[in-house]
Amino acid sequence: MKSFTKAGVAVGTALLLAACSSGGSGGSGGSSASGDSSSSGPSDRFTALPAPTSTPTPTPTPTPTPTPYGPVLAGYIDPVGAALGKINPAANMNNFMIGLQEAASAANSASSGLGLSDTPAAVGTTKRQLTTALSQLATDLTKIRSDIKAKTFCTTGSAYAQVGLSEGLKAIPAILAELAAAGYPTTFTVPQTPPLQTRSKENDTFVTKGRLRGLGELSVDNSDGTTDSVVSLSQNGKAVHSLYVGKGKKASIQGIEDGTYDVFFSDGVDWDPSLKMFTQNCSYTKFDETMAFETKRTTYSTWSITLTAQVGGNAKTSDVDEEEFPQP
Repeated sequence: MKSFTKAGVAVGTALLLAACSSGGSGGSGGSSASGDSSSSGPSDRFTALPAPTSTPTPTPTPTPTPTPYGPVLAGYIDPVGAALGKINPAANMNNFMIGLQEAASAANSASSGLGLSDTPAAVGTTKRQLTTALSQLATDLTKIRSDIKAKTFCTTGSAYAQVGLSEGLKAIPAILAELAAAGYPTTFTVPQTPPLQTRSKENDTFVTKGRLRGLGELSVDNSDGTTDSVVSLSQNGKAVHSLYVGKGKKASIQGIEDGTYDVFFSDGVDWDPSLKMFTQNCSYTKFDETMAFETKRTTYSTWSITLTAQVGGNAKTSDVDEEEFPQP
């Protein structure tokens, strides 16, 4: 606080002069005497009177006007809703994962910023619940990205469904409703995500069916399997026959024409009939050796495979990328 002191000086001058004169006169016939006479009064003095004093008026310190909490809240939470709205399940997987990353970053920033912001006492507890939910949302979205890389989610549709199952995201609407009732509304909107599905195709049915004019037979045993499978016989990188085999089931292909085939199989959960692939927990495998079907005058080829590892099994397999799996 700045203060200013005012000083005034008043000077008074007092000049005291005193004069006296004396003289005498004799009577008649008397004598007279004359002479110089002088008298002096008190010494001349200048007296400095004390300066008048005044008490300075203090300059008042302005009281800061607090920023309204509503804009503070909206400034953090609304960008989270906007980022979630940009996650596009119709995009390719790379762009979908970028959207997840941006939304996770927005949720983390909102959680940190709100945690440090001044908050009205009436909604302090609710604010803390919100920061916790936002932090959980960021963690959930980051985990979905990791699960995509691990093939827990194999399509953008299944991954997007998992976004809707985030515990952090599910907690936010009720918390924001409390804040809105206290006078602090936001424009946050929860994205409408599809349910996570576990669809399955009927056992022993074809996904891809080629010509069956031969005598070759293939039996597939998935009795000990924990997921459904699709077995594909392919030539030149293209599926000739693809058979759906349910978990705990057996299936077979009859009438396979003579030829040498590469054998692939895919395991997973939730068969998407439009994409012709599993959307969750997917894996892609190839038998290292080819399978030859040959018809002779009195014999024809029959093969059988078991889709779970067996002690003493004689068929080696290798994992392959999804792009290597034969397309129908």
